[in-house]
Amino acid sequence: MWSYFANPERFDRLARAVIPWAWGIAALLFAIGLPWALVFSPPDYQQSETVRIMYVHVPSAWLAMAAYAGLAVSSFVYFVWRHNLADLAARALAPAGAVFAFLCLATGALWGRPMWGAWWVWDARLTSMLVLFLLYLGYMALRAAMEDEKLAARSASILAMAGILNLPIIKFSVDWWNTLHQPASVIRFDGPTIHASKLWPLSVMALAFTVLLTALVLTSMRAMILERKADQLQRRRERRLEAEAAL
Repeated sequence: MWSYFANPERFDRLARAVIPWAWGIAALLFAIGLPWALVFSPPDYQQSETVRIMYVHVPSAWLAMAAYAGLAVSSFVYFVWRHNLADLAARALAPAGAVFAFLCLATGALWGRPMWGAWWVWDARLTSMLVLFLLYLGYMALRAAMEDEKLAARSASILAMAGILNLPIIKFSVDWWNTLHQPASVIRFDGPTIHASKLWPLSVMALAFTVLLTALVLTSMRAMILERKADQLQRRRERRLEAEAAL
């Protein structure tokens, strides 16, 4: 199935069908999740109303990590098999993942100020998430710094694959080191410990963010495919004009 949809023409047809639905479903989920999370869910008995930051902070953290995993896998596929569609996926995931990582850091600072008394601390979880954000920026900067697109793609792929080592550090930093962050309360082997009144709106928001990421990546990939087609047509036109001028 993957090889079937790896064809750019087939992918373009699939993306055209999926993109409108993805944007629509994301809008619907946000329309449900935002008021549920920010207005109707109960305040926390310790954190009071500041717990509502969780509904943006936690999905942003999950999606920043998931997008980077996708970036690393796409980079691996491109590096090994030189598949252009995998490279497009990596290029599309990088800015989207960077935005989610930034959202995670920004909302974390807003949450940390009333809870810890500081906007930022060099905590293992915060620091490893900052490293993730810098990896995204490094990936995009590396690609933009090289004129040779293939060399830029290969170099950036190596960086993306190396950077995946940071993901388990983010995930298990609260277990490996003393940290201000609480242990995982949702994704646990023995089940979530968070109360259902917060778990459900958090789940809806996480799903909304996931569908939003899907819409962003597919839209970006399709735009890049169309851009490449336009460049190819332009180059053919220029070659034809040069050939006509030489006659």
